[in-house]
Amino acid sequence: MEDAIRKSDVLIEALPYIKSYANKVFVIKYGGSALVDPEIKKGVLQDIVFMSYVGIRPILVHGGGPFINEELEKIGGRIEFKDGLRVTSRETMEVVDRVLSEVNHKIAEDIRKLGGRAVSLNTIKKDVIKTKPHGESKNLGFVGEVYRIEYDRIRKAVRPRSVPVISSVGLGADNEHYNINADEVSSEIAVAMKAVKLVLLTDVKGIMREMKDGDTLIPTLNIKETEGLIAGGVIHGGMIPKVKACTKALAGGVLKTHIIDARIPHSLLLEIFTDKGIGTEIK
Repeated sequence: MEDAIRKSDVLIEALPYIKSYANKVFVIKYGGSALVDPEIKKGVLQDIVFMSYVGIRPILVHGGGPFINEELEKIGGRIEFKDGLRVTSRETMEVVDRVLSEVNHKIAEDIRKLGGRAVSLNTIKKDVIKTKPHGESKNLGFVGEVYRIEYDRIRKAVRPRSVPVISSVGLGADNEHYNINADEVSSEIAVAMKAVKLVLLTDVKGIMREMKDGDTLIPTLNIKETEGLIAGGVIHGGMIPKVKACTKALAGGVLKTHIIDARIPHSLLLEIFTDKGIGTEIK
């Protein structure tokens, strides 16, 4: 009986959030180790299917770095990064394009196996993300920046209980394909779709502050505070582009952004449907 009461308490706690978020768009960026581990992947996709069934309109944006590296190693390709961005030759771009399409279709298939609906986007026509060469393209090769998000193509896929799954490859005005940072893509899509939330799934707890007795999670920040933490070196390395993606989304009208640890079982539900949350919220 006590166990049943605890479960009902959880549902009651979630009710205001379910009511508030009904028919609202959430953009979720999914990549890294969360894509590789089968149990983590299953938990993430279960959360997204749950969200779609309670009336939220989730849009899933994914990368696929570990699988791209694995494929490049098989063919003896070069793996090189500069400032967190993959140096992408034409040969590497062909691998990126093929691997991300495969990852996209597999995610959509797994969502369907869990009882959800999924629509693969940006895999064949590459018509969702229009890009321009990155400012450092001379050094990076076929790496792009988002020029425009084709809003209508995504909107048509945002139907009840349906999850658009979008790969982070863009099409340039020169008809070339470009590799784009998935954090940037998710931020731009969140703005274009007027999302209420952008959630970045990572393999760390969130933004951490170093303390004498160990690192401590920073649960809530605003844009100005993030700027100070970057300047002070508290936010550093690979967390900087994630935080910048969040602040750019907020500046574009997204209400709240979250950086959470996908390794925690059902981290999406815990962050969105509970009072305390588990990661870092930037608002």
